[in-house]
Amino acid sequence: MVSYPATTETISLALEANSSEAISILYQVIEDPSSSPEALRIKEQAITNLCDRLTEEKRGEDLRKLLTKLRPFFSLIPKAKTAKIVRGIIDAVAKIPGTTDLQITLCREMVEWTRAEKRTFLRQRVEARLAALLMENKEYVEALALLSTLVKEVRRLDDKLLLVDIDLLESKLHFSLRNLPKAKAALTAARTAANAIYVPPAQQGTIDLQSGILHAEEKDYKTGYSYFFEAFESFNALGDPRAVFSLKYMLLCKIMVSQADDVAGIISSKAGLQYVGPDLDAMKAVADAHSKRSLKLFENALRDYKAQLEDDPIVHRHLSSLYDTLLEQNLCRLIEPFSRVEIAHIAELIELPLDHVEKKLSQMILDKKFAGTLDQGAGCLIIFEDPKADAIYSATLDTIANMGKVVDSLYVRSAKIMS
Repeated sequence: MVSYPATTETISLALEANSSEAISILYQVIEDPSSSPEALRIKEQAITNLCDRLTEEKRGEDLRKLLTKLRPFFSLIPKAKTAKIVRGIIDAVAKIPGTTDLQITLCREMVEWTRAEKRTFLRQRVEARLAALLMENKEYVEALALLSTLVKEVRRLDDKLLLVDIDLLESKLHFSLRNLPKAKAALTAARTAANAIYVPPAQQGTIDLQSGILHAEEKDYKTGYSYFFEAFESFNALGDPRAVFSLKYMLLCKIMVSQADDVAGIISSKAGLQYVGPDLDAMKAVADAHSKRSLKLFENALRDYKAQLEDDPIVHRHLSSLYDTLLEQNLCRLIEPFSRVEIAHIAELIELPLDHVEKKLSQMILDKKFAGTLDQGAGCLIIFEDPKADAIYSATLDTIANMGKVVDSLYVRSAKIMS
């Protein structure tokens, strides 16, 4: 068997060879016992090339084994280079689809190793990555416990850049758990830490995106739109794929504030045309349905663009609210001329299933959106006249309140005279 030493010629040979042969050569270069500065530099290059090759072939398990195999090598190189290689291999595994569980296992192994080797700087970053993966895997309790410990440790060390990452991750985690006050508090902490240092544009874009999501959740769509626009500009300049999500949420804000007519203009702008695709088509279909106040078009959009609308939890939550409002407005408009009407007739007019309309009408009656009752035996809706509040009751209460003030005033005066 031919032996390949850690030399520049061997690396060149590996680059020219086919994939399986190149991987074999690069493994031999890494296993070369030589530890001279030149050999170590060549090995670092070989590790990078090997990661690229294994990623291309989607061999995630081999990347995990490679990281374990490299542990003796890490003792020969500076800690900063070790951190770079470890994070590079974890990133390489992340590029392979469907490897979330493998990434979690890999991060857990690296956390144990870094704790044993007392490599605090690297451990904190790997733990932050592990928390993000656990959140992605919907293991919220474990992720929150990990972050709670980590944030105290990082605050003590005053590592601002990592603190921004952790606070931002904590905000996303609390938002996923529907705990808005804590999500806002964590985001404020991330902003405070970010103001003290230089934050890379991608990170600033992430902060703006999260700010927009939280403002939109509180129905402050105008402020949310501003933040989404800032995030879109940051991601667009970097060519980050998250730009299309920022643009999608911008369009969502426009629809929610009843400015659906602006959607077509934003999509056809110079920046919008770069991202034309299913996501923007979905928002355009929703905007058209909203402009025409058509529930049928709205339901068609939800059905045709299920992946872009219903599978995106942020869009889905807001569109559910919009759909309910639109449905209520349409039903109130349809039943207004009647005092008694068949539910089947309303369902026919609004072009929705009978049971769906009946359920919504009963909900509206309970919520006191209109006065009426459902006669299920006859399949009819009976609408009552809105009972007018008798003014005598409120006038009586005002009179009693005023008399009370007079009595109190007389009591104070008599007390002064007696004294």
